[in-house]
Amino acid sequence: MAYRHIDVRTLTPTVGAEIRGVDLREPLPDELFEEVRSAFLRHQVVFFKEQEALTPDQQVAFARRFGGLHLHPAAPHLEGRPEIFVIHTHKDSKIANGNDWHTDVSCDEEPPLGTMLQLHKLPSQGGDTLFASMYAAWDALSEPMQAFLSTLTARHESEHIYRGRYSDRNVDDTGKVYPETSHPVVRTHPETGRRALYVNRAFTTRIEDVGAAESKALLRFLFDHIEQERFQVRFRWEVNDMAFWDNRCLQHHAMWDYWPEERKGHRVTIQGDRPYLAPLALPAEAAE
Repeated sequence: MAYRHIDVRTLTPTVGAEIRGVDLREPLPDELFEEVRSAFLRHQVVFFKEQEALTPDQQVAFARRFGGLHLHPAAPHLEGRPEIFVIHTHKDSKIANGNDWHTDVSCDEEPPLGTMLQLHKLPSQGGDTLFASMYAAWDALSEPMQAFLSTLTARHESEHIYRGRYSDRNVDDTGKVYPETSHPVVRTHPETGRRALYVNRAFTTRIEDVGAAESKALLRFLFDHIEQERFQVRFRWEVNDMAFWDNRCLQHHAMWDYWPEERKGHRVTIQGDRPYLAPLALPAEAAE
């Protein structure tokens, strides 16, 4: 696709692109915004290069162009700004955010549409983020497996992820109830119409329509399948880069290979809708 207002550089044949020629501190004209949106939907994750640090108001304003904001059920946020999730890993951290393959907050009934992350402080080496296309993972399955998976639902839970996770950052979650829900194993992207796998190693705990042993075996297969390198792009951050990824068709994994150095930034997520699986459209000749 040709872009008139932005410079889009594809990173792999499957997923990911860099965008230059955009200053996210300023409101984007409608034509430029539509090109950014088109690149986002096409490449599933886009990386805005050559940026300055955004203020919270600037980051939120850009995110709101795509929809209402999603509030994280557990993570620490800027004081007085619950929509700004503070990413901060350092030598005393017990864990690093996102250091396992996952789709953001898939335990919510209406998980976030997309996530915008700008990193302001980086380690001198390491700290890359990997992204995997769930379109590609779905397309690579055989037709019989696709047909079977299309009949299934899975449970997504978060108690085991969030309980006590941020205690070293003075978050007391005593008495808090963390979200859990069920979603189809395969979802339809509401804007592109494409199908994508929708289970992940962090939040998906079981397949609901089969026995326990079958669920365990099936999830093990799907997790291993999803995490193949052929579906991935690996992004090496520079200070003030901003990534924007589509949680409806993507998983990611943040590498924690930089201890004891520090990594810090601000994340904003955009509210999505409830995942669903639409019937496949019949070919025109079959529909007549």
